[in-house]
Amino acid sequence: MTDLSAFPITRKWPARHPERIQLYSLPTPNGVKVSIMLEETGLPYEPHRVAFDKQDQVSPEFLSLNPNNKIPAIIDPQGPGGQPLALFESGAILVYLADKTGRFVPQDPAGRYHALQWVMFQMGGIGPMFGQLGFFHKFAGKDYEDKRPRDRYAAESRRLLGVLDRQLEGKAWIMGDDYGIADIATFPWVRTLVDFYGAGELVGMADFANVTRVLAAFLARPAVQKGLAIPAAPQS
Repeated sequence: MTDLSAFPITRKWPARHPERIQLYSLPTPNGVKVSIMLEETGLPYEPHRVAFDKQDQVSPEFLSLNPNNKIPAIIDPQGPGGQPLALFESGAILVYLADKTGRFVPQDPAGRYHALQWVMFQMGGIGPMFGQLGFFHKFAGKDYEDKRPRDRYAAESRRLLGVLDRQLEGKAWIMGDDYGIADIATFPWVRTLVDFYGAGELVGMADFANVTRVLAAFLARPAVQKGLAIPAAPQS
């Protein structure tokens, strides 16, 4: 029987299946990267909902796993050397799971680094810029009379979409014919920009035919459809 009692987070979210990867998350763009990856790989996992409305993310138990109080985070009971591994940051988790399974990242060194550069492109560019645009377009920032912050993030989001669109020209996925962690990192954010933030018209999404095409292919994948709803909302 796997023992995860050394991890304080399991006191707040007990593991019913401690032999499985423990996922602490919400279905946000960063959160679903990991649930989609877990669904794609078929690795057994147990999801736990970190409820922001209850301030779960700043509880001592969650902070013991991620001192940066952000989702997602995982505990893999069968980490390197057979020892449990705790990990946070969605990009790092994607790389770890790809390496663990030998899937969704090129195995040749050059291809691997090319894939990682596009993961970093999402982590350093698409995620932060789209998120700021969401704040100024949909959330509290929308009430600011000064629209310069919104327009600055809209322009940068449009520029990033142009970079992505050019990379996808003539390709099925970001890296070419093979679907991988660069796509899993990126397209949840593109979906959120359009569907949740409602900023498609603002950034001129209709001008990015390749991004639109690949987003549709991404959303059609069964593992993506399932991963987008994990962890599920509690029954009312």
